[in-house]
Amino acid sequence: MKLAIQSKGLTRGFGTFKAVDGVDLSIRTGTITAFLGPNGAGKTTTISLLLGLLKAQAGSCEVLGLPPGHPEALAQIGALVESPSLYDHLTGSENLEITRLMRNQPQAEVDRVLKQVDLVQDARRPVREYSLGMRQRLGVALALMGQPRLLILDEPTNGLDPAGIQDMRTLIQSLPRETGASVFLSSHLLAEVEQVAEDLVIIHKGKLRYQGPTEQLGTPDQAELLVRVGDPARAQATLERAGYASRAAEGRLWIQAPAAAAPGVAACLVAGGCDLYELGPRKDNLEARFLALLEEA
Repeated sequence: MKLAIQSKGLTRGFGTFKAVDGVDLSIRTGTITAFLGPNGAGKTTTISLLLGLLKAQAGSCEVLGLPPGHPEALAQIGALVESPSLYDHLTGSENLEITRLMRNQPQAEVDRVLKQVDLVQDARRPVREYSLGMRQRLGVALALMGQPRLLILDEPTNGLDPAGIQDMRTLIQSLPRETGASVFLSSHLLAEVEQVAEDLVIIHKGKLRYQGPTEQLGTPDQAELLVRVGDPARAQATLERAGYASRAAEGRLWIQAPAAAAPGVAACLVAGGCDLYELGPRKDNLEARFLALLEEA
């Protein structure tokens, strides 16, 4: 599969400090990839390198098969890095019109992106009257101008209320399916990332710590089943007699057994007279797995 972004040993420092240290990226085409890391991890520096805003001091990189900053690549990239740069005295439509003219796009593009980010009713208001969330949506609209093949978004849900976050999630999820675009986004809202991103890239202190499918991050070496019963002490004794090792935590039992053992565990508990309310495989959320990875690093 052709890669949307590829780098080998990508490095950029400032003085003696290495903000990006030997990063190898392989971002699949047509997917949503989340770019995660704590503050100061090197995310914004990496994005700046991909866009050609900074030059790498070592390593190599290609974006859409071309060097970063190449005019042909930039023509196919939409980007929102940190806060959008807007003309406050102009309306939302006028801000978009400037970008439309610079990118030589048809007039219909302004109406299309306004509709995509739900700003049609506010298009003729001066941007200085926009809320933070509206400004963010206008920034995304600017990035969507021209239907780019690659969309790079830095904190796209910043300042949005819950309804706005849901709308942005729906929009981002639709892009690869409807336009074939690849989406590379950074966010601190891990619950949102878990719902939209197929792949993850995690960096910490400038180094790549994880790259791969979202669901495979922090897969536990020892599979466990989670059990909730009416009488945990009785259930634990019943399981031990049947040869299942378990531990009690937060009013539940954790059994050292793979998902395939669930029917046998259920039958064992029911036969032992235990009231069974919940039984399923252990599944830590993305936040827990992300923090565990950083702790190891």
